[in-house]
Amino acid sequence: MKTLQFILIFLIAGSLTAQSDAKGEKLLQDVAKAYGSWDKLWKQKDVSFTYDYHYAGTEKRDLSTERYIFEGEHSWAKYTQHDINAAPGMPGEVTQSVVDGKPYIMVGDKMMDDPELLGGTSFLRSANYFWFTMFYKMDNPGVVATSKGQETVNGTTYDIVHVTYDPAKTGKEVNDEYILYVNPTTKLVDRFFFSLPAAGVKAPVILMELDYKKIDGLQVSTVRRVFQPGPDGKLPASPQLVQTLTDIKFNNGFTAKDFMLGK
Repeated sequence: MKTLQFILIFLIAGSLTAQSDAKGEKLLQDVAKAYGSWDKLWKQKDVSFTYDYHYAGTEKRDLSTERYIFEGEHSWAKYTQHDINAAPGMPGEVTQSVVDGKPYIMVGDKMMDDPELLGGTSFLRSANYFWFTMFYKMDNPGVVATSKGQETVNGTTYDIVHVTYDPAKTGKEVNDEYILYVNPTTKLVDRFFFSLPAAGVKAPVILMELDYKKIDGLQVSTVRRVFQPGPDGKLPASPQLVQTLTDIKFNNGFTAKDFMLGK
């Protein structure tokens, strides 16, 4: 596939460094502005939505109500179906939260103290919050952006920018990497490749395609389609995972106390 060859070429060329260039930085500034900006999202204070995380072609899904408070990055979710990431196989609804960095999980009406469940809660709450907010924060300090020219996909010639994070800011030895396809007209990211170091995927080879809806002046990615390459490195024709966000509502008046479990 041409796109994966494109990625491989500049990986081999050793062009992935922890130094931004002016064009890459400008592209990310355009992206953050097109989404509505972090400042505008911050002023909304919080968000709630229904999140359907579905393995395409199967009955397996995680179906949750998600709630986030932007100041403090507090996160809460209740799962009515949890076949994949949130305590799969355990009976009853699952409620998770992270408040002031501390994870809580309830299965049915029972608070759980299992370290594995708490660790999974920390990871999932952080990951879901990150995926929702990431594009509004693309011009933040610590983001390293490098322009990689252009590529034409399905008739659109995209500006390509490689994104990672400064290890001095994150404290991580291996940071996430993204290859963003910036639409030349809307400045939104229609598609991007990403790495997943936590799962052993250290190169940005997983593809995500995005659809958007404008809500309260903010562009929100309401559909995310994920394509993971097979052993031969080729991407499938259809996504293996589809994530859908509905019932999105900002500024609900949530407090950190609302997200505490077992209190």
